[in-house]
Order: sequence, then C-alpha cells, then structure tokens
Amino acid sequence: MPPPLRHLVVVLGDQLDPGSPAFEGFDPERDAVWMAEVAHEATQVWSSKPRIALFLAAMRRFRDALRARGITVHYRALDAHAAPTLEAALEEDLGRLRPQAVLALTPGEWRLSRSLPAACARAGVPWIERDDTHFLCSRETFARWARGRREYRMEFFYREMRRWHGVLMDGEQPVGGRWNFDAENREAFDARGPGFLPAPRRFLPDDSTREVLALVERRFPGHPGSLAQFDWPLDPAQAEAALQDFIAHRLPLFGRWQDAMWTGEPWLYHSRISAALNLKLLDPRRVIAAAVQAWQAGEAPLPAVKGFVRQVLGWREFVRGLYWLRMPAFLEDNALDAHAPLPAFYWTGETEMRCLKEAIGQTLEYGYAHHIQRLMVTGLFAQLLGVAPKQVHAWYLAVYVDAVEWVELPNVLGMSQYADGGRMTSKPYVASGRYIERMSNYCAHCPYDPARATGPEACPFTTLYWDFLDRHRARFERHPRTALQWKHLARKPEAELAAIRGAAAALRARLGGGTEPVTPAARPNPHSTVPMNDPFEDTMP
Repeated sequence: MPPPLRHLVVVLGDQLDPGSPAFEGFDPERDAVWMAEVAHEATQVWSSKPRIALFLAAMRRFRDALRARGITVHYRALDAHAAPTLEAALEEDLGRLRPQAVLALTPGEWRLSRSLPAACARAGVPWIERDDTHFLCSRETFARWARGRREYRMEFFYREMRRWHGVLMDGEQPVGGRWNFDAENREAFDARGPGFLPAPRRFLPDDSTREVLALVERRFPGHPGSLAQFDWPLDPAQAEAALQDFIAHRLPLFGRWQDAMWTGEPWLYHSRISAALNLKLLDPRRVIAAAVQAWQAGEAPLPAVKGFVRQVLGWREFVRGLYWLRMPAFLEDNALDAHAPLPAFYWTGETEMRCLKEAIGQTLEYGYAHHIQRLMVTGLFAQLLGVAPKQVHAWYLAVYVDAVEWVELPNVLGMSQYADGGRMTSKPYVASGRYIERMSNYCAHCPYDPARATGPEACPFTTLYWDFLDRHRARFERHPRTALQWKHLARKPEAELAAIRGAAAALRARLGGGTEPVTPAARPNPHSTVPMNDPFEDTMP
C-alpha cells in the first residue's frame, strides 16, 4: 500500500511559480499537487479565447515541468471530467485522494479565497493557507499603511515602497533628485509616427499549446477573440526571455512614448510581460532589478526606468493592496450612479469611431491593449456614456490575457470609472476627443471631428465629455483639481448645453441595445480649447 497522502498542494492558474511557498517542505513521497481546468472559470465572465488559452497552456506546461521533477500532479483536464466548478472538482478529488490536509497559497481572487476553503470544510479536510510572497507588499503591511486614511493615493504609497525596498534611492532621497519624471513620459508621436519599431520576441506554440488552441476553439466557439496570433510566454524561461527582449530593445524609449498610440501598432515600446507577471512566471523583484541594472549600465535613461518601475513597484502593488482592503464592497461601488448597458461593439469592435475600433480590435485579436488604450479610450468612453461599472469590470476581466481580478477590478472600478468616489484617485480621468487626437493618429482616420460636440460630424467622446461635466456639475465644480474643467462648462450658453444634452441622449439611445453577451456567464462580477485630464498626473491632493 502507498503511504497516506499528507498534503495535497492546490495550484491555481495564476500561481505558476515553481519557487512558491506552497512547495516549502514538499515531500514527493508523501505530498502531491492538484490542478484543474473547469469551464466555469472561462464562462463566469465571457472570457476571450486568448485569455482562456493562455491560462490553460501555461497550466499544462507547469504541470509537465513538475512531473519532470518527479512530483505527482493530479491534473483535471477540461475534457476529462464533468465537474462544473473548481470547488466541485476539488471536493470530488478530496473524497478520492483523502489527504490529511490541503495546502495552498492565498488565492488571488476574493471569491476563491472563500469558496475553496469552504469546499475543503465540506469534505472534512483542513485547509492550510500560506502567504503569497510573490508580492513586495503584504496585505497586512498595506493595511497598516492605509489605516486612518479616507483616501488612498498611489504616489504616497509608491514613495514608501521605494524607501522600504531601496529602489532607485540615494540615501533618503530619490536618485536624480525627483520621485518621478512624468512630464518627460507623456510624449506623442509627430505626424511621421513611431518609425521603425523593434518587433517583440514571439513564442510560437509547441505541440502542447496547439492542442490547447484546438481545445479552446472546440469548447468555446462563440467566445470573442482570435487565436491566430497567439504567441505569449508560457513558462519562466520564456518569460525571462521576454523581459530581456524588452530591456534591450524597448525600455530605453518606453518612458517617452508610454502613453502614445498609433494605428496598426499594438505593441510600440511596451513590455508584454504583464500576463507572465500575473501568472507568476516572473518575479517582480527580478523585473525591477533588470530595469534598474539597465539604467546603472547606461543602457536606459532614468525617466524611462522610473516610469516602468512605477508601474511594477507602485501601481501593481497598490491596486492589490486596495483590492484586499476593500473587497467585497469594492465590487458594488457606483459613486456616479451609472447604469447604462455596455455597447455591443465592445464584443466585436464594429464601430465607426476609429479609436475604439483600433483599441477593441487589437484587444480581440491579441488579448492586449496598453494602459492608455484601456484607460483613455475603452474605459473613458464607458465612463462618459455612463455604463454600469460592473459591466465594464466584467468586460475587462473577460478580454485581456493579463486580467486577474485583484489587478483588474481596482484599475477599472477605481481609476477608470471613478466608481469608488475618489478613494483611489482624486479626480475622474475624463477628457474629450481632443486628448485622443493629441496622443494618437486615430482621429485622422475617423469620420468624426474631436473639436465638435454637436452636429453630424461631432465626436461622440467630445459630446459625452461635455454632457458628463454637465451631469456631474454639482459634485465636481468646486473640486480643487477639477474646477478648471467645470469653469469651461460654465462659459457655454444654455442653448449649446441643451443641444449637447440632446446629442448625448441620442447617442445613448442608439447604443443602448443588445449589449449583454449570450452566455451562461451571467455573474456580473463582473491641448486645445477643450480641457483635458492628463492620465498619469500625480494623484496627490
């Protein structure tokens, strides 16, 4: 008889770290790993094909690497079992394997952090949880930092993180004498565009990944997105190669052009490592160190390195802290009382608005769009239109390959939609079509004029921008960081405002139907005379 199973180590799809604390003290003679693919995790929101494929392909590669090390892995492949949910699959196998205890990292999603221990309790098996040391700020440390604060500002947190970890510091002061170089990191391309761009490293599917792609096409044929361009890093070695490719070829110009957009250019100078980070194929300490080393070696300028480090050490850690601090109430936030449905074109990219056509089309083709496309194109339009925040959240969670809830939800509900009423950012990130015109060439290929708010050529962004200011005048006109925008509104004649209101109402009526995807996924967990908000202006009072 084999010895009784001591620990069944549960590994979730976003915990693919061979150095995970879950493996500390692992005994191949007495312990085993448990992983499962279940359709519910792909259908609770209408997940895109690239997102589903990324998780399944990376999970299978991790399984095979563990087995090559002599580790027993009990793996439930999607087509090999009928369990409807992750919790049901775990309960079934606990009854069969009868481990003395289940050992796991803290799940990254609030829902699973409750439901998986509950499944173990129903099976009569103890759940032992270990902290996830992937992150540079523990949940407890963030909670101590946040204690007593009514509002949470990333800039203050980021400076503390720099001090705590000694990143880009000269004693108690930041290297270069400044905490950030945001002013240098907001440039747009001129009319000539980005010119030559170094193509990012690709990782073409092997036999195992091709099997996954075929499985996704077969099991989820009605889901959005395409697998034709699927080439994401799927294991630690590939993730490291992607990081090195970014450091060598795109980091030096990343800072200067990080907010820029251009027709037909999905990658520009961005890294393509966020999915690998969020699946834990890469350690953020390694990512930060590689960027800092590039600056120290004179291979990348300080503004670019600081802009990149700010995203990893600052925003990434900040939004995770906020997620755990405020869930599950965070999901219910709707400070601006937004209830419009999500337009149907978010699932197809079929719209005349060129900026949305580019950003959504790119998202569906690759499962990717960079932060300004997300914040100031797709997110901005949803906020100006007044879409229900839960629907916006569900869409972002569904379509992006790097979307896991702890990072996606705060960015969407807090930063993009201002649904939390200013706890996370001091003002809503709203702008007219003129911002998009400044930061891209999209408007040059669009039938709408970003300078116009009414009339047949009016840009829907500009119409809805002025309507947004009008609808939320009472909330923001005396706000110290938004008053200027509302002063511009006050100069508009009442007749013009009435025309804008009418045009905005017509837009909402035209975009209001057929927006929910047909799916069992019903869990709604899911510059100019026109003033603009700069998306990455310091969020300091």
